[in-house]
Amino acid sequence: MAATIDSTTTFQLSDKAKALLRLTRWREHVPYTIPAVAVGAMMAVHLNETALLDWRLVPVIIANILAMSFAFMINDVADAPDDALNPKKKAHNVISSGILSNKEGKLASGITFVASLALFALGGPMTLALGALTLILSYLYSAHPYRFKARPITDVVSHVLMLSGLLVMTGYFTYDNAPGPAWLVIAGATLFSAYGQFYNQIDDYDVDKEAGLKNTVVLLGKTGTKVLMYTSAVGALVCFAVAVFAGVFPTWLGTVALITIFAAALFVWETDMRGNAAVGSGAIQKPGLLVANMIVLMWIAAYLGMFSAA
Repeated sequence: MAATIDSTTTFQLSDKAKALLRLTRWREHVPYTIPAVAVGAMMAVHLNETALLDWRLVPVIIANILAMSFAFMINDVADAPDDALNPKKKAHNVISSGILSNKEGKLASGITFVASLALFALGGPMTLALGALTLILSYLYSAHPYRFKARPITDVVSHVLMLSGLLVMTGYFTYDNAPGPAWLVIAGATLFSAYGQFYNQIDDYDVDKEAGLKNTVVLLGKTGTKVLMYTSAVGALVCFAVAVFAGVFPTWLGTVALITIFAAALFVWETDMRGNAAVGSGAIQKPGLLVANMIVLMWIAAYLGMFSAA
């Protein structure tokens, strides 16, 4: 069945602008991109007494937000023909629905790529290299003929690196080149991202199998993937726990974490990060990110002298 992408409707400039913003799908990645990059930077200045937090954190965070935007943009460009066959996905994809043309989507993606790379350069050579790797993986993950997302193992490895591990690393390597015990947090963030990827793949299992994708969940089945999902979650918790005992974080952040966890637990979280009904561990995704953002925010505020943590 041939895919049909709407192109007959005339859209105003304001519609195009809104569509470009939608194409970035910023709501889906900004909540984890900011704390991931910021925690990397804060670990560097905490573990290395000679490292000082400075203005570079801002462009590096923006560079990563643009990199994540590029990842989602190029994904929608590549998936537009297939999404046009599914009414729900067609409405979600501004290219499939015809608001933006394929050419406009590619142009916007290219501009975002270049802008992100330029901002990564402000973080230094290592940050630029890691940022470039993030952008390259983002392209290979979705674009034809590479489509890492449709291949077993590479789908998960590329996903966890570009959407987690490399985010933390760009923040850290902007200020220090020897992570030491901070590798535990980088590993924990990567494993937590693997949990999220497995969760999403299980949720998409029927659609992906029908579409002929041969990703990890189709290869292993739901049961095998669930085992990996929970193993990744446990591994992430172990890494973070060991990191705490290794002194990667200031001890007073534990109080912030406990208070925020208690506050988040008072509410019912009915949807996961993708807006779908939360199933099982999916109910802790949003409150988990809330806790992470609050911890990082308080850490930065204390570092800047906005309050005393002593």
